Amino acid sequence: MPLMLPEEFLNFGEDAWLEAVDRALKGAPRSRLTGRTDDGLEIHPLYRQRSDARPLATRKAQTPWEIIQRIDLPNPSMANAQILEDLKDGADGIEVIFATSTISVGQGVRVDDLSGMERLFDGVLLDLIRLRLGAGHETSSIVTMMLAYAERRGIDPAKLRLSAGLDLFGWVARRGQFRSDFEAVEERIFDLLHFLKGQDLKYEFFCADGRVWHGAGATPAQELACAFANALYCLRFLERAGIDPSDWRNWINFTLIADADQVGTIAKARAARRIWARILDACDLPQKPMSLHMPTSRRMLTANDPWVNLLRTTVAAFSAGVGGADSVTVLPFTMARGLPDGFARRLARNTQAMLIEESNLHQVADPSAGSGAIEARTDDLVDAAWAQLQEIEAEGGIWKSLVDGRIQSRIAKSLEALNKAVATRKKPITGVSEYPDLKETPVPVLDDTLDDVAPLNHHVDLPPAGKGERTAAMKEAFLGGSTLAVAIATHPHAEKPVRIDKVPLIRLSEEFEELRELAAVSRAGTPPIVFLACLGPLAQFTARATWTSNVFAAGGIASVGGDAHSGLDDLVAAFKASGAKLAVLVSSDQVYESDAEAAARALKEAGADYLYLAGRPGELEERLRAAGVDTFVYAGCNVLDLLREAQGRIGLVDVEEVPA
Repeated sequence: MPLMLPEEFLNFGEDAWLEAVDRALKGAPRSRLTGRTDDGLEIHPLYRQRSDARPLATRKAQTPWEIIQRIDLPNPSMANAQILEDLKDGADGIEVIFATSTISVGQGVRVDDLSGMERLFDGVLLDLIRLRLGAGHETSSIVTMMLAYAERRGIDPAKLRLSAGLDLFGWVARRGQFRSDFEAVEERIFDLLHFLKGQDLKYEFFCADGRVWHGAGATPAQELACAFANALYCLRFLERAGIDPSDWRNWINFTLIADADQVGTIAKARAARRIWARILDACDLPQKPMSLHMPTSRRMLTANDPWVNLLRTTVAAFSAGVGGADSVTVLPFTMARGLPDGFARRLARNTQAMLIEESNLHQVADPSAGSGAIEARTDDLVDAAWAQLQEIEAEGGIWKSLVDGRIQSRIAKSLEALNKAVATRKKPITGVSEYPDLKETPVPVLDDTLDDVAPLNHHVDLPPAGKGERTAAMKEAFLGGSTLAVAIATHPHAEKPVRIDKVPLIRLSEEFEELRELAAVSRAGTPPIVFLACLGPLAQFTARATWTSNVFAAGGIASVGGDAHSGLDDLVAAFKASGAKLAVLVSSDQVYESDAEAAARALKEAGADYLYLAGRPGELEERLRAAGVDTFVYAGCNVLDLLREAQGRIGLVDVEEVPA
């Protein structure tokens, strides 16, 4: 039967909806329904369709994005086996993360010489795949070694689809210093670019990369601004290097983070394309869509209950695909635990394969065009990022801004706000700060021990950087058996290294996880517990008891008690039998008014070292404190500080470490 709707249902307009909203708000302002992003951009509850919007020039319709697998297994032979498995089972390309990479996070492939490169790529048809490199400060050397490998294997280097991934400023910001002579480093990059140009090789050598900034706590607008400030440096660098302006766009690749904010990630990808188009227009360069790669966020991954990461990365990959990314990398769900095994990597690969093959997300180009919510977020993000990009430019560009500490200062403020939102659970983290499982089974990870860099095996005289001469000589040295140390040994060290304020590498769940780990060590002896002293019948306390139990479990503290009692004497007896030092009164506000004071006094007399009450005290606060309640636990309180204090009361940390 067809669905028949009453005629009046279809005739309600916006005015009628607003009237209903006002009735529901009962006099409160409509602004209560407006949220804000980390950049302070408004999120309204309702948007009109944008009929004036047109699709952006993103990835073409019916063209799947490329599935790129992260390869960071230290042993080249093990990494090779993973590469072959990934390519055989659906990946379109790989991103090899070397140990020297800015994003290696203590892992990374260890290749010292050409024989290591041969083990890494044994049986891999490099001319048929997308190859991305993450080598940090050794990018030029690794690219040169790749050219030597191609020559030895008889591979036409012109057929390599190579993204070298040089992110000079992200690397410096992460380490906090630049020990080499900056001008000499630029000269060596000039040399390599001219060598590639002389061989008619047009690789995406530079990467305007947002990963370091996002990983330090940057907002989406800050990530975009830093990435495009880097891109502007690259354009100016290519101009100084004498590269034809018509080729500039071909030398730069963009990498931006996809996270679990679905609308935010889609808007970020769309905003990036609009900003790049505006930059090309300002530089009088022909328009060409950017090459956009989007890996999922490491910042959002959790070590506790890592299975939830599968949901986070699925939303992120979905958003990157819908946003028009040309390629996507899904980080394995166990990455926050250690070096992921083959099973975790398979799930990362299959997440994308299912979105493409089963959900057909690639069939429509820019499917978000016309969505009022996404168009508004895109517009606002473009304006916010552009303003911050202009600010960096006014400060002298990205290098000068970093040396002066301005970029770091702005990101630090964003990180402070982000940490506060996590601590108060305004940004809840499922499985960590919300709904933690104290009995979860650890997931397996691999050993990720790295050896030191192999020493220089013989001396090699390399010519000074010029227009390809040094790169040619280095390639011949690699073909002759030299190790990567030949490049390291000849790095031009500055008389006075440049030191800057370095940016951190964070995961949002780390501080909660540290509390869980501390409690887990104690669990081998005396498990840390808190007694739920529930007042009244079940209906009065069940919901609040569940909520309170989850709060303390986020710090590894298990709840005992939580039952209904026949009277105060029964409650006190149960508390004494539990052996707990901490207790929390749990019930409804109505029951608190009549029973909380007497219960507080009785529990304190029975030996409760510290007494909490679940809920806001309101007008009862003075009376409750006088009766013995020490602290109140409620939605919006700083849960992280509360849990640290609780662990101090139990004895898991020194009293001096307990926050005031």
